[in-house]
Amino acid sequence: MASAEDQAAAAALLGGDPAAFDALLSTLMSASNADRAAAEAAFHRLRGSHPEPLALRLASSLAAPATPAELRAMAAVLLRKLLSPTASSDSSAAAPPPLWPLLSPDGQAALKAHLLAALQSDPPKPIAKKVCDAISELATLLLPENTWAELLPFLFRAASTPEAPNPQESALLIFARLADYIAESLLDHLMTIHNLLASALAHPTSPDVRIAALSAAVNLVQCLPTNADRDKMQDLLPAMMRALTDCLNSSQEASAQEALELLVELAGAEPRFLRRQIADVAGAMLQIAEAAQLEDGTRHLAVEFVITLAEARERAPGMMRRLPQFVGRLFQVLMQMLLDVEDDPAWHTAETEDEDAGEGNNYGVAQECLDRLAIAIGGNAVVPIASELLPQYLSAPEWQKHHAALITLAQIAEGCAKVMLKNLEQVVSMILNGFQHPHPRVRWAAINAIGQLSTDLGPDLQVQYHQKVLPALANAMDDFQNPRVQAHAASAILNFSENCTPEILTPYLDGIVSKLLVLLQNGKQMVQEGALTALASVADSSQDHFKKYYDAVMPYLKAILMNATDKSNRMLRAKSMECISLVGMAVGKDKFRDDAKQVMEVLMALQGTPMETDDPITSYMLQAWARLCKCLGQDFLPYMHVVMPPLLQSAQLKPDVTITSAESDDEIESDDDSIETITLGDKRIGIRTSVLEEKATACNMLCCYADELKEGFFPWIDQVAPTLVPLLKFYFHEEVRRAAVAAMPELLRSAKLAVEKGQAPGRDESYVKQLSDFIIPALVEALHKEPETEMCSSMLDSLNECMQLSGCLLDENQVRAISDEIKNVIIASATRKRDRSERTKAEDFDADEGELLKEENEQEEEVFDQVGECLGTLIKTFKASFLPFFDELSVYVTPMLGKDKTAEERRIAICIFDDIAEQCRESALKYYDTYVPFLLEASNDDNSDVRQAAVYGLGVCAEFGGLTFRPLVGEALSKLNNVIRHPEAQHADNIMAYDNAVSALGKICQFHRDGIDAAQVIPAWLGCLPIKDDKIEAKVVHDQLCSMVERSDAQVLGPHSQYLPKIVSIFAEVLCNGKELATDETTTRMISVLKRFQQTLPPDFLASTFSTLQPQQQLMLQSILST
Repeated sequence: MASAEDQAAAAALLGGDPAAFDALLSTLMSASNADRAAAEAAFHRLRGSHPEPLALRLASSLAAPATPAELRAMAAVLLRKLLSPTASSDSSAAAPPPLWPLLSPDGQAALKAHLLAALQSDPPKPIAKKVCDAISELATLLLPENTWAELLPFLFRAASTPEAPNPQESALLIFARLADYIAESLLDHLMTIHNLLASALAHPTSPDVRIAALSAAVNLVQCLPTNADRDKMQDLLPAMMRALTDCLNSSQEASAQEALELLVELAGAEPRFLRRQIADVAGAMLQIAEAAQLEDGTRHLAVEFVITLAEARERAPGMMRRLPQFVGRLFQVLMQMLLDVEDDPAWHTAETEDEDAGEGNNYGVAQECLDRLAIAIGGNAVVPIASELLPQYLSAPEWQKHHAALITLAQIAEGCAKVMLKNLEQVVSMILNGFQHPHPRVRWAAINAIGQLSTDLGPDLQVQYHQKVLPALANAMDDFQNPRVQAHAASAILNFSENCTPEILTPYLDGIVSKLLVLLQNGKQMVQEGALTALASVADSSQDHFKKYYDAVMPYLKAILMNATDKSNRMLRAKSMECISLVGMAVGKDKFRDDAKQVMEVLMALQGTPMETDDPITSYMLQAWARLCKCLGQDFLPYMHVVMPPLLQSAQLKPDVTITSAESDDEIESDDDSIETITLGDKRIGIRTSVLEEKATACNMLCCYADELKEGFFPWIDQVAPTLVPLLKFYFHEEVRRAAVAAMPELLRSAKLAVEKGQAPGRDESYVKQLSDFIIPALVEALHKEPETEMCSSMLDSLNECMQLSGCLLDENQVRAISDEIKNVIIASATRKRDRSERTKAEDFDADEGELLKEENEQEEEVFDQVGECLGTLIKTFKASFLPFFDELSVYVTPMLGKDKTAEERRIAICIFDDIAEQCRESALKYYDTYVPFLLEASNDDNSDVRQAAVYGLGVCAEFGGLTFRPLVGEALSKLNNVIRHPEAQHADNIMAYDNAVSALGKICQFHRDGIDAAQVIPAWLGCLPIKDDKIEAKVVHDQLCSMVERSDAQVLGPHSQYLPKIVSIFAEVLCNGKELATDETTTRMISVLKRFQQTLPPDFLASTFSTLQPQQQLMLQSILST
């Protein structure tokens, strides 16, 4: 209840005389904190006690032309905040209840009328904009409920009145803001709004009206529900483009940039709307991009428009590739923009990290756009254009053109990799020529290109050109006059060696390591840092081969670690940790052990020292500890108490997120490189990436410790599991999720091993069950919400491992949840594939787009593969108890067997049935009618993996199918015979299917002897033995043969033992292969059989049998039989 004093104050403020209220508004803008705080408190009291009079007073102040402009603006801002359903001036406080429902019907009507009157009174532009904001805010509440009938007629009238340009502009801006809410209700009036927009876009005097009309048109096109509706607006496009060119022709570049931003938005959201006039639109944009007299910002937006169209793959696949002339012009513009680089002395002195010294605005934009363009439209479109332009630039006298050509090569490599690999010699020689250029910035660009291509075109580049590239980089490291070139050469060694085998690298190690040691001792700090990174990478790539350099290198590394203690040396010291730990991992525990102790003493001392938040040592130290753990294994355990507390602290960091309205004037610090800004709907979100990167590193390290230490990690599980499990749904950063997902099975394994080995005091299997109950449902829930296909695969893989570890600890409800989620995964994947299939029907779809879709579908196959693995685990764990769940899943599995599905999908579906038949035996017989016809058909599939799965399944059905399989034996024999007798059967691609077919044939011989012509089939089977490539099946088949011989199976030995020489030869070959083709037990039994033959068969029969063996086999048998 308000006090009498408050009531009096309210009466004074809201009474007939507006002066007191105007004074309150004025004080709310006061520079004095105390005065402003008092005014805010008074305002909040009014909001709580007199919401309606307050709202109406604000509205009338807003509508009164006599009120000073700054007070009208303040009134508009306050009113908008009161009307916003989520308004709260303090994000930590609970938002007050929405104001609108607190108003009486009369109050609501009056407020609506005041707002429209305020707009009609033609206020100054800044106030008009704020009134538009307030009207839009209220309209978003009322239009869905159809409770502001006057608004649309008012907007139509105002927007159709060119003689009053300001209200017309305001009405169009409101249309733009409300397009999402009114698009449906405008469908019956589309031609009216079309004509209204056409007229406003051509306003004779006001560019502001034209831009507002453009904004309304762009937003409306995006919000219309169907292509047919959008087509009705299609002929507005020329007028929309004229609105842009009129601004440019009248030198109103700020307005032109607004127009360009709107058109970029349209290109991203509805590229097909532009399709019919794409040549005119893209041509106009390229003209703007080519116009050097325009502001850089204007040209950049025109470039952004064309790039955005090129990137609109899902909505308009291949559209820009159909316009090679425009792609060529764009490429030319971007290469010219790369010439915006000067010879800045700061670049040469290399006193700072700033590699951008001398680069103008255009340079960075061109770099980024070349990369995006190449990725968007691919090498087939880009490389021919580059091949034409690059030689021109490389033959020009200006160093900037050589620099631009080399930067271009580096930027397009990722998107053009496949095509560039076909021209690798030409590309490499272009770049290596740049190593000889007199200008150091060109040499730097050549090194940069080699570094980038080592990543994007590796390992082909390394395999084919190591003998040219590594000596060139080594020479560049001698360039002491140009430390930046030296440092970059060292960095390029890192890129080169990451994609390089030890065999390629080893011959160059002497030269590279000795040069890097020289740089470590004599170089500038930047060069020393580059040398440390290169040494670390070379050690990592060469592994054991690095041992010979260890004694020369380690003293220098330790000296830097111990002595580089100044703040200016932080990164140098951090990189020394990285290098020491990677060298330690490369050479192994025995070589590294003594130095490791010293290094860890230094790290422990550092760990206890307070560090600044931006100190790179924190992150590098987290990673160095984890590498030291990998190197030392269980010997690392004594250090865990030092390592874990800060690591957990980093893993538990909260994301530093700022959320503002996308329309808000409150800018997130856009000049702060560590903040990434994204717009989601009407919200602008700023995220500090450095915090996320530290968190991701820490999570990866936790996973690494659990993986390496196994049961030794047990003491930390109770702290780590509650930290990582919630991060399965950490959508701010993919790497954090990835690390959390990878850690789940490691935590379970650690707990299980600790309990099994008695290293978990006071804990038993119930602890493993408890942890499993915490992890598995969380993984299933995260999988349900996961937006990235690749991450879904990782989650399924992790879930599968967790299920294998938990085994029968899983309860029925968990199995139900997992089965339901597998259904969802199959449905979601099928939907994504169907959507991609729709894209193939687009008129611009082409082979390049087809290649990209194929790659996306391969990711889906990885998902299906993991689904198969998960189902296999459930079937193997629960056997027939799982069948009720499989009955529900089967309807999703059988469509995967269709001929319209990929070979991989068919293989996975067959493998699922194989598991069911093998694990559930007679309980699985009811599925034979559905699945076995597919197995028979797939046994002769073109794809060898499908054949292998199918013939394996026939073997399983022969073994366990009994009478149900008997009628199918004849057809199965025929199919298996086709596989075994095929001319290419024993080719490397087909051999696994062949081995499995032989195994299946053996099972038919064993379990369905009376259903076959044994005299024909058994010798044919023996003729295929031994099998050698599928080691698992080899052990099964050879054991089966041994059993048949042990029981003197007459049909296997043959009439008068005529197959005995063949059997002895099979045994001899199996025994000669050691443990590869038979288990120890089978080997022992085979030897016993051979000894029995020695004792029971006539010597001359044995002698003639042995004479048919190879000399090596004869020696082996003589040795075995003589012991």
